[in-house]
Amino acid sequence: MIVQLYSRSAGTGLPVVLLHAFPLSSAMWLAQREGLAPMCRVITPDLRGFGGSRLGEEEPSVDLMADDVARLLDGEGVDRAVIGGLSMGGYVTMAFCRRHPDRLLGVILADTKAGPDPQPVRDKRESIAQAVLSGGSGVLVTDVLPALIGPTTKERRAMVHGRVKGLVQSAPPGAVAWAQRAMAGRPDSFETLAGLKVPLLVVVGEEDELTTPADAEAMARAVPEGKVEIIPKAGHLSAVEQPEAFNTAVSEFLRSELAGAARSRG
Repeated sequence: MIVQLYSRSAGTGLPVVLLHAFPLSSAMWLAQREGLAPMCRVITPDLRGFGGSRLGEEEPSVDLMADDVARLLDGEGVDRAVIGGLSMGGYVTMAFCRRHPDRLLGVILADTKAGPDPQPVRDKRESIAQAVLSGGSGVLVTDVLPALIGPTTKERRAMVHGRVKGLVQSAPPGAVAWAQRAMAGRPDSFETLAGLKVPLLVVVGEEDELTTPADAEAMARAVPEGKVEIIPKAGHLSAVEQPEAFNTAVSEFLRSELAGAARSRG
């Protein structure tokens, strides 16, 4: 079954696609749609099963999620775009790089990692999948939410914490289970990154313990001219916890790296 992704967009010009984290939706990109719209066309889809997008009946796969994004670009009349994602969105971005390299203008990987899950993490994903299918999304608040945001946000940004908790609680159980299994089955993506022919920006929260600054550095080293930007006082959801710093990093990347790439192609 073909799934048409629901998306929110803002701005005009250079198309920049931002793919959300698990178990959130495109709602997490509000500050990016507002902050980046003056310089580019920000496209933020709900990945299948989340927000306004249907889940479908296919087997869980990040490759399938990447193909959904390519189909969205077709519908938007976009041939090539900057593709970026945070956490799960980063896994989908790397799958997009593998499957649709000719559609890339640039890549942004935020709070994610290129390596596959070790067996204990895959087992944990499956246990969460089974728990949400049998008992609802409450397990996400106890088992997933605490690691999504950094200690600074927990201590000083109660409204951000509350907003993220609300998004987590609204995640549909079917989509949660499907996405966990899709992420558990994803392959190693270091070879994909090594083959990139476009600029790469890697962003990571200084306090991210799920996908650490060391993971970010490893991804950047895999690419000839990969750049790392560490966001101070942010955890795993750096774009939500420190949106101004995140937007600044993305804006500078779009201005400098992509302008340089365009000149070299010309």
